[in-house]
Parts: sequence; C-alpha cells; structure tokens
Amino acid sequence: MITIKNLASIEDAANEFIQQIGVRTVFAFRGKMGAGKTTFIKAVCEALGVSETVNSPSFAIINVYESDTTGKTIYHFDFYRINSVQEAINIGAEDYFNSGSLCFIEWPEKVETLLPDDTVWVEIAEQEDGARIVNF
Repeated sequence: MITIKNLASIEDAANEFIQQIGVRTVFAFRGKMGAGKTTFIKAVCEALGVSETVNSPSFAIINVYESDTTGKTIYHFDFYRINSVQEAINIGAEDYFNSGSLCFIEWPEKVETLLPDDTVWVEIAEQEDGARIVNF
C-alpha cells in the first residue's frame, strides 16, 4: 500500500511503486472517476524517464511513450470509451499486453478477459482528506 498525501508527494509515491513492480509488465488501474489514475500513471511514467507529455488516452485509447533513460516503450491505455472486447481485440490490445513492455491500463474491467493471468491490479481510492491510497 502506498499513500499519496498530496500532489507534492506523488513523485515519491511513483518511485516507491516502481521499486515494487518487479518483473511484471501489465498493470490494471481501477478507481472511481477522478480518483487519480491518470495523474498517478503520469507520475510513474515521468519517474521512468518519459520526458514527453503524459496525458489521458481517453480519445486515442492508447498513448505510446518511450523512456529517455532506458529506451523502453510504455503503453498507456484508457478503455473507458471502448464498447466491446472486440474493439480492444481489433486494435491489437492482446499483442500490446504480451509485448513485454510496460502496459498501464485505465478502465481494465472493460477488457478483463483479455488481460494476462499475471496482471497486477492496482486500486486507487480517494480518502476524505483528499489523500489517495494505492493498493496492488
């Protein structure tokens, strides 16, 4: 469990997350709208060396980033606007998930049947004081 007390502490939380992810590559982020999924993924990508702008792929469905420090590719999905699993299949989601590259997925419940067995489920919950709890 990681606690994000405020935006000033999100960089530390992102680094702590990275230290704990191990060799896993597919991360399914769950949380209510506005819980901070995109904001946390952005902080994680920046901590991994992505210098380009990281934002929600709500309309594009997928954004592709490259780490300036490692050269590795990172895929960021937002399946909120997907209407069927078939749509995800049509964009090649399974190929991305099995690529060995990091995949950060928002609204994964829409494509749950496509996710690898070793997917790490990440829950972000907003607290009454505005802090976020990240469980995985």
